Amino acid sequence: MPTLSFTIIQTRVHWEDKQANLAMLEEKILGIREKTEIVVLPEMFSTGFSMRPQLLAETMDGTTVQWMKRVAATRKIVLTGSVIIEEEGHYYNRLLWVLPDGKLGYYDKRHRFAFAGEDKEYTAGNKRLIAQVKGWKINLQVCYDLRFPVWARQQSTDTPEYDVLLYVANWPERRSHAWKTLLTARAIENQCFVVGVNRVGEDGNGIHHSGDSMVVDALGVTLYHKQEEEDIYTIILEKDRLQDVRQKFPFWKDADQYKILPNEED
Repeated sequence: MPTLSFTIIQTRVHWEDKQANLAMLEEKILGIREKTEIVVLPEMFSTGFSMRPQLLAETMDGTTVQWMKRVAATRKIVLTGSVIIEEEGHYYNRLLWVLPDGKLGYYDKRHRFAFAGEDKEYTAGNKRLIAQVKGWKINLQVCYDLRFPVWARQQSTDTPEYDVLLYVANWPERRSHAWKTLLTARAIENQCFVVGVNRVGEDGNGIHHSGDSMVVDALGVTLYHKQEEEDIYTIILEKDRLQDVRQKFPFWKDADQYKILPNEED
């Protein structure tokens, strides 16, 4: 069975300073010593979780997307994380999935964090993105999406829809217990690996982030967890470990059949 390696970059983020963030992250990525296939950055890694998209948004031809393509090609990796994107007069919190050959996919954050006004500034996405690497299927989501289990739920009972559920985040320390609990719950209920990558440090609004980036297996066992400190960590996930759990405990076969219907605003 194939393995898949993820490198988690839990880092501080310079507030609304793209140049500083891209330089800092490039140094970290180029300094990774282990062989890795997917490098994961936090939510809004180039700016911090800002509600000023009018000043910070870029197009899909902008500096940050071009930077991601260049770094992915240089290190021959998949590079992923979310950035602020403007498209046809709308602003999106967009998770980019950039391949080493320059091709990319994207997922627009579905659940906007109204508590911070994200719903006022950003347009919601209306479809999920499940990427594929080496026979693995990876469901890509962003931060607040974690609180909404229906959006992440495996939707097929013939065979599991995906193998890894990935969250990139700017999740505050004051609600870190919810973050850790929900990451574990998503892994158990979907019988998949969960990778959650968060930032550390204080943002421009004085909100502290403790990181607590985690990798959890399909039984809810924590394989990696880092609190407070910046960290660069590479983990190898094993498909046979996942298949063994699904075969011994085929709970996914008993799941309810359902469809997600679009909201009126979509």
